[in-house]
Amino acid sequence: MIALTPVAVTKVKEIIAQQNPAPTGLRVAVVGGGCSGFSYHMAFENQINETSDNIYEFDGLKVLVDQMSEMYLDGISIDYIESIEGSGFKFNNPNVKSTCGCGSSFSV
Repeated sequence: MIALTPVAVTKVKEIIAQQNPAPTGLRVAVVGGGCSGFSYHMAFENQINETSDNIYEFDGLKVLVDQMSEMYLDGISIDYIESIEGSGFKFNNPNVKSTCGCGSSFSV
């Protein structure tokens, strides 16, 4: 199970509203790469794969997670942060054992 904070949901919905045509949902995945082995990937999707996607819904926003990524994302919380240093989505993953120095990849 994954969770998105209300702030993250609002931000994703704002971005979707600017897309034409509007995407079906947001895909959250884990891909190989980075210094520590894995990194997060977020992208808009126009199609749902009913056989391999787990679908979560947050205030009308569909979040799609493929079965392979699901095991690395179980328990994750995604937030949207705005600060002086910049803004972006923050992944809080309880399964992470270590991260790289720049914080863009992780290992489990």
